[in-house]
Amino acid sequence: MSTQADHGHDLIPRPELTPDALRAALAVVAPGQLDEMQAMKDDAFAKAVEWQSLSPVQSWVLIWARNIEIARRPELSSRYAQAKNNLEHEDPVVAREALGELNAVLDEAMKAVRG
Repeated sequence: MSTQADHGHDLIPRPELTPDALRAALAVVAPGQLDEMQAMKDDAFAKAVEWQSLSPVQSWVLIWARNIEIARRPELSSRYAQAKNNLEHEDPVVAREALGELNAVLDEAMKAVRG
């Protein structure tokens, strides 16, 4: 795992962008998602073979690096959960704001993992 840390309260250091490092990190911050991660990995590798392209595997790495980035940072994780909970709010203004916040969290996490 990388020793980079964006905030002093990160649960774990940001993992390297390798399948093994991502799996190890997810096992710590969100072990309940390991089966989903493996299923998506299997699908990505199957598509990579079928398409003769590494793009499905690269996408899988980025998706899970982003998800782990959110889970390992409590403040970001809290923002993500609150926004997700408000997506179907009865007030359309609240729902629209939640969508904007959700996109902001996802963008922040993706920028962090892309360095």
